[in-house]
Amino acid sequence: MSATDAPARAQRAGTATTTPTGRMTALARAELTLLGRNKGTVFAALFVPLLLPFSVRAGAKEMDLAGAGLTTGTLVLPAAIGFSLLFAVYSALVGVFVVRREELVLKRLRTGELRDVEILSGSALPAVLSGLVQSLLLAVGCAVLLDLSAPSAVHLAVVGLLLGLVMCAALAAVTASFTRTGESAQVTPLPFMFVSMLGSGLFFPLEMMPDRLASVCELLPLTPVISLVRGGWTGDLSAADALGAVLTAVAWTVIAVFAVRRWFRWEPRH
Repeated sequence: MSATDAPARAQRAGTATTTPTGRMTALARAELTLLGRNKGTVFAALFVPLLLPFSVRAGAKEMDLAGAGLTTGTLVLPAAIGFSLLFAVYSALVGVFVVRREELVLKRLRTGELRDVEILSGSALPAVLSGLVQSLLLAVGCAVLLDLSAPSAVHLAVVGLLLGLVMCAALAAVTASFTRTGESAQVTPLPFMFVSMLGSGLFFPLEMMPDRLASVCELLPLTPVISLVRGGWTGDLSAADALGAVLTAVAWTVIAVFAVRRWFRWEPRH
């Protein structure tokens, strides 16, 4: 019998064939249940990003935003989405990957039908979806509370958000590769988070930095995401600048994926 008869034989034998989507969905449901039991992670992922934009708004009162062509809204809204990406996606997933590895969950999953990319994607799906929903809610809330008009180039904001979600998930897996324990997973994400907060335009826009410093900060992973989201609202991001931001974000994502394939650990580090 030919190989094409395998699905029919499986059905006749009473065994159900699975699909990558079905396998990842089942894994995502299980991961969502486990994630909901970790109250510390849930608080950091869901509530911290809602509080930090108030700090940005308070700091904006001391800045000459008009001179940089910005408003309080166009500063706070991209920052709020950036905080959601850092806390709800990146930081949360570092802990997820490390804890599941140390508990031998990842090792056991590899012995089944799931492929490596399905394991990582399925495990990341709840955090990515929560980051997406939270970002959308923050965008609507900031637009209403800060009296922002509708985005002038909504496609740029959508592209920036989607790139940010994928990139932060990949970077979380990279960070988890070098994180030994669940306790250290609370520390290892901090360098990237602090650098992003200070250098990617979350607290202090690049337009108000010295030119040389701004040129360096433009190359940070989260900077193109913030630039695209902000440009989506202001509409003043040129086609060349938008393309450069997209290419920078894609480049960081490709580098992160390569690093995961090269260094990700599936068994506990000893």
